[in-house]
Amino acid sequence: MADDIENAPRSSPQEGRFPPAVEGLLDSPLAGLAPWIVLAVFEGPGSIAWVAAVALGLSVLFLVLDLVRGRSLKLLGVVDVVFFAALLITHFMLSEDNQIWLETWIGEIANITLVLIAVGSMLARKPFTIQYAREEVDPQYWDSPVFLRTNYVITGAWALAFLVAAAAGWYGDAVLHDDDNIWTGWVIQVAAMVAAIKFSAWYPDRVSERMGDATE
Repeated sequence: MADDIENAPRSSPQEGRFPPAVEGLLDSPLAGLAPWIVLAVFEGPGSIAWVAAVALGLSVLFLVLDLVRGRSLKLLGVVDVVFFAALLITHFMLSEDNQIWLETWIGEIANITLVLIAVGSMLARKPFTIQYAREEVDPQYWDSPVFLRTNYVITGAWALAFLVAAAAGWYGDAVLHDDDNIWTGWVIQVAAMVAAIKFSAWYPDRVSERMGDATE
């Protein structure tokens, strides 16, 4: 069953509008996470406004490209637009002191927001990665227990990565009082994201191998 799912034809109604590499990126959760990655990399003193604007622009671009390509609206994509629009508006409404507070804690706010998206989508029985996975798999497999369970596990892995990143950032800001600490601000958070990406690529293959062994 897992092999059938993995090798099933894509369900895209308008495939091939862009090069395969671009199509692959747009059909993966990384498209929805790209604006958050921009925020994580470039946020800092005095940068919230332009970083939020760039992230919002990317969010709108990816949402429009999904519609142009005949894809469904993704939960993460919609939240991207709402979050970064709200962040940009809020920044200009805050006093200078509150802007400094926001600059200090925006990394933790962003990561906790992503935790809530991931956990909330699982509690709603619609793990956010399943919307991307459905773009790659024929609809006849969407209700397969293997397909559903795989996406719960992958979404859970992302939730854990976001939580680790939030905890590391909080420790650096609240305990070490160093928002540019190389370990809490970069190494641990990047490692958590890379681990989630690697796991997302590895786990479906592992499920296929286990299912193959079970049928032998």
